[in-house]
Amino acid sequence: MPTVAIPDRALVTVSGPDAEHFLHNLVTTDIEGLEPGTVRPGALLTPQGKILFDFLVSRARDDAFRLETRTDAATDFAKRLVLYKLRAKVDISVLDQAVVTTSWASDSSSSQNDSISPGLRDTRFGPENAVFRHYGGEARDADAALHDWIAFRIEQGMPEEGSDYAAGEAFPHDALLDQTGGVSFKKGCYVGQEVVSRMQHRGTARRRVLMVRAERPLPSPGTDLTAGGKTLGTLGSVAGNAGLAMVRIDRVKAAMDAGTPVLAGDVAVEFGIPDWAGFAFPETASETDGA
Repeated sequence: MPTVAIPDRALVTVSGPDAEHFLHNLVTTDIEGLEPGTVRPGALLTPQGKILFDFLVSRARDDAFRLETRTDAATDFAKRLVLYKLRAKVDISVLDQAVVTTSWASDSSSSQNDSISPGLRDTRFGPENAVFRHYGGEARDADAALHDWIAFRIEQGMPEEGSDYAAGEAFPHDALLDQTGGVSFKKGCYVGQEVVSRMQHRGTARRRVLMVRAERPLPSPGTDLTAGGKTLGTLGSVAGNAGLAMVRIDRVKAAMDAGTPVLAGDVAVEFGIPDWAGFAFPETASETDGA
């Protein structure tokens, strides 16, 4: 089970008798349904429904939660949470020197023989993949490199903020949070909920992170993806010939229908949807018109 240190991560802790209720009514995640021993993705949105801060949330204890986020965003994230605190009985603090590691195996049986506690299961990757997060004193010694983790994420079609999308520019559907359990469509209101629900029920999400593959090494992240001179999106995480990209799926569909090559720089690419995802390319290029 390879283990990798994840750099530049911080923990925002929310604790107190009102912590669960406070977060449940504020962020996209079903906090009340969060099982101990797991981490689940989520986001705090703008009123317009775009991701302001994203995180991985877990229970530290019954009345306390950890929200793992980027170190450079942690202080602002905590300040934004304080703005919503009002009279809620919660304490919010930042641990900006957090030690975070992740480990994974190809199947869950691999972890059963691991003599070290597996940590918190990362639910983004589903039950077929044993992927775990480790924090602080429970963090494990790294025995693999960061590029091994990036390659694994790409193989699984799993985007991350900063590498594959930018906070403030993406809707939860763009970043696949609707597919990875990061958005609850059953709970009540939260900030930005109206826009997200409308995109879900109308099926109008037109930007998605897709898997990208080429016959030779891909160019650097941030390279535009084009077809017939028109921009379809931007390349994100890259590992050799494979990568992830945020694209307009209607424009990708149009290029596919027309047989127009899609290029990342001067490298021809093909697209794929992660096997675990529940969306598809539109039947026609004009099927999605966005929110």
